[in-house]
Amino acid sequence: MNPVFDLGPGRWGAASGLLLATGLLLVARHVLARRRPTLEARVAPYLIDTVGFTRLRQREVIHPAGVLAVLGRPLVRDSARIVERLLGGAESVRARLVRAGRAPDVDRFRAEQVLAGAAGAALGGAAGVVLAVRGDGGVVLLLWLTALGAMTGVVAWDQLLTRTVTRREQRMLAEFPTVAELLALAVGAGEGAVGALERVSRRSRGELATELGRCLADARAGANLPRALTGLAERTGLTSLSRFVDGVVVAVERGTPLADVLRAQAQDVREEGRRQLMETGGKKEISMMIPVVFLILPVTILFAAYPGFDFLNFSM
Repeated sequence: MNPVFDLGPGRWGAASGLLLATGLLLVARHVLARRRPTLEARVAPYLIDTVGFTRLRQREVIHPAGVLAVLGRPLVRDSARIVERLLGGAESVRARLVRAGRAPDVDRFRAEQVLAGAAGAALGGAAGVVLAVRGDGGVVLLLWLTALGAMTGVVAWDQLLTRTVTRREQRMLAEFPTVAELLALAVGAGEGAVGALERVSRRSRGELATELGRCLADARAGANLPRALTGLAERTGLTSLSRFVDGVVVAVERGTPLADVLRAQAQDVREEGRRQLMETGGKKEISMMIPVVFLILPVTILFAAYPGFDFLNFSM
């Protein structure tokens, strides 16, 4: 054989892989170029005077990364549907998304779960390959680690959403007494309920201020203030905030002094936070006894008793 064309088995494999990838990219680009234009692209030239870009007037230059994204989107969508059928709980996911301050798009969350599972499967497969190269495993272990990584990624993404909800609600609880005091101060200075909410949401920063801004947006969109505040209580899972909203709604509807209600609600939240802190301290105190009883106390007894044992051994 001519030595010019003798590339060796490794180089032939690399050249074949490069040719295969190039062919797949060309096929994908051809398929996307011949794809039928969307309804928006066909109708847009007749609705506006100047069109900067449409598929009918200009061919799109497709990047390879865009090709992979377009080709992988149907696979991710189908995988998300499979995950939804296996796990279920769409209403629970939607409620947690709302409580986390995100859009209640369950399909998008399932797609993110699929991507997290793919990342976990890649990590598990890489670990299986490393073990197989070292001779500590085979194909069965590789498949098992890949499946375990995929399940771990899916479950971890769901737990991450729950943790995000918990942290956000903890921040809202920490912000609530200050916001209630500011609302009471604004109402006591002569502001109305809507004006106090607008002033506090404009001057404050945080999760609760963002939710108050959403309440104001709902009120300006046509909903009355009690309905907007009820939506705030429905978007969160906090009992104290629900009681606060109920108190404000009753004060607005019956005409009772709103400043006193706000101060009382703030005081109740502070008392509840102090009670939860005492309960957490009690639980931590019990946990702190574990190293004292099983580590520090035996070592102390050993140090105290060792000289006596040493003296007995010397006497004998």
